[in-house]
Amino acid sequence: MKIVTICGAGIGSSGILKVNTERVLKKLDIEATVTAVDLDSLADIARDAQVILTSAEFVEAIGQTFADVIVIENYFDTQELTSKLEAALG
Repeated sequence: MKIVTICGAGIGSSGILKVNTERVLKKLDIEATVTAVDLDSLADIARDAQVILTSAEFVEAIGQTFADVIVIENYFDTQELTSKLEAALG
């Protein structure tokens, strides 16, 4: 499984979201590759992603995708991440 976290520059908030997503996935015993990217790189990297994690401000910029786009309000809230990933991944 491939999960992509995005932000404007692909360094700060997407990096934080990547690390916290990896922690949550480990607790849920789900194997996935998590990649942090910027909006400009999204089309190439997220082409085969199953899940895209981002904030509400970037949803429109994602465009058409087959991935589940999950809006995360608080990148530090692992409970929010857990519940939203569980809902998306079954």
